[in-house]
Amino acid sequence: MPTAASPAKQADSIEEERYSITELAREFGITTRAIRFYEDQGLLAPARNGLTRIYSGRDRVRLKLVLRGKRLGFTLKEIAAILDMYDAEPGESGQLQYKLDRLQEQREVLEKQRNDIDLTLAELDVIESQCRQRLNAMLARSGT
Repeated sequence: MPTAASPAKQADSIEEERYSITELAREFGITTRAIRFYEDQGLLAPARNGLTRIYSGRDRVRLKLVLRGKRLGFTLKEIAAILDMYDAEPGESGQLQYKLDRLQEQREVLEKQRNDIDLTLAELDVIESQCRQRLNAMLARSGT
């Protein structure tokens, strides 16, 4: 029966993976310029072979987390703080609490946005209904 790879072996496996900037851009549907920007912000740290960037599996995972964080509405500073959690010793409750706090804050922002959208849609329904009633009354008076 096969056994699960240890975390150390999984980490080694991720580190052995290599990607070009073009491969990552294609995989994630972003520009190479965006990837270089994330590198400039300290979120990615590819190896270099002359002028060629060589991204590891770890860089790929970090890029995936950056894009997820952006999609969830986190700032790059917040994303960097969360990513740093992965580099620290496991079990750091302060780092996990930081992430939970940011997630809760983002949840509250998104729920407020959803409520605002629901209110706006309800207002649109009322206005649309009023416009239809007025148009129907006008058409009825004109005999068309």
